[in-house]
Amino acid sequence: MSGTSRTDMLLIGGGVASASAAAELRRQGFTGSVDLVTREPLAPYHRPPVTKDLLGPGADRHDPAVYADDWWQTHSIRLRTRSAVASLDVAAHTTTLDDGTVIGYDKALLATGAGIRRLRVDGAALEGIHYLRAPGNAHRLRKEAHGARHAVIVGGSFIAVETAASLTALGMHCTLVMPEPAPLHTAFGPTVAATVAGLLRSRGVDLVCGEHVSAFAGTGRVGEVVTDAGRKLPADLVVVGIGATADARLGATAGLTIGATGGLLCDAELRTSAPDVFAAGDVCEFLSPIHGQHVRVEHERHAQAQGVTAARGMLGKPAPHAEVPYFWTDLSDWLRLEYVGAAPTWDSERIDGSLDDGDFTVWYELAGRVVGALTAGRPADLDRARNLIGSPFTRPTPC
Repeated sequence: MSGTSRTDMLLIGGGVASASAAAELRRQGFTGSVDLVTREPLAPYHRPPVTKDLLGPGADRHDPAVYADDWWQTHSIRLRTRSAVASLDVAAHTTTLDDGTVIGYDKALLATGAGIRRLRVDGAALEGIHYLRAPGNAHRLRKEAHGARHAVIVGGSFIAVETAASLTALGMHCTLVMPEPAPLHTAFGPTVAATVAGLLRSRGVDLVCGEHVSAFAGTGRVGEVVTDAGRKLPADLVVVGIGATADARLGATAGLTIGATGGLLCDAELRTSAPDVFAAGDVCEFLSPIHGQHVRVEHERHAQAQGVTAARGMLGKPAPHAEVPYFWTDLSDWLRLEYVGAAPTWDSERIDGSLDDGDFTVWYELAGRVVGALTAGRPADLDRARNLIGSPFTRPTPC
């Protein structure tokens, strides 16, 4: 199928950034045409449930969709699923889909997200090795987990830790393997990492820290994970969660400027190097007033907020994107951690409450100024931290 069509606003990507932009366009009273194009088979959905709700009890009853199926028609948004974009011509204001369809546009949003980072070692093609990105991945993993005893999760960041907690809650014995000295060490530092490590161990999760996976072994299906220290870990299944990279390929081939972290370089108003093309979400590397430099934030709430900022810019109402980043992580029902701030680095930590009791706030400071705060059970400190760091976060609501 091929042909030509035209739209006023073209949203490329199937995540919350595009969905949020679509809603904001209508909320602002825009009555022109809006097309959302995604290679995904589903309408835009929330990604955090992939390692949380969709792996736990009641997964079959959980719907990760951002909006109900009829929302798109009600708001006159043309939703094009299973439609990969092959190329973008920013001079001609057109994009070509992989089926040959050409779509002309007035303004475009690139919200292509990030692609999972794959572990390329011997045995990586064996059956039973999973990556979690979409709901279908979670459903397959959960089905396979029934009857399995040992799971090895590779990585020490959010996806790996959340998956280990979820699979443990299903009754599996989990081992986390990571090059870091402790889980979540890179994000939160050694103090919090030690607390998380203690919590995981207390729930039966084994930790192998400071080692890389060098190979997977098995005949047809994975049965063992081998580390660079020579350790051999039994595995009925494996989940790899070693991060993601910005999916900026479409913008790069269109000649848009790429930033230091591999994202699409944008100004503070989320405009790319092409004046009628904006970016939002994981692919957006923008000049942040909060950080004082170009940054790329890989968290859903921030992508949602950027969708709002980008939509307003597309409507000729630009404003700097000055939201204080917020994210959370759930370790099953054991512990919820919430974070606000702009702290890639810090030089001191101040702790209120008790890490051992799971009721605390860690204040991250740089040169005497609060640049981030991590809380468990202290929501009031989140608001206090936002006020100390910058503008408060406002969660967009549906039309």
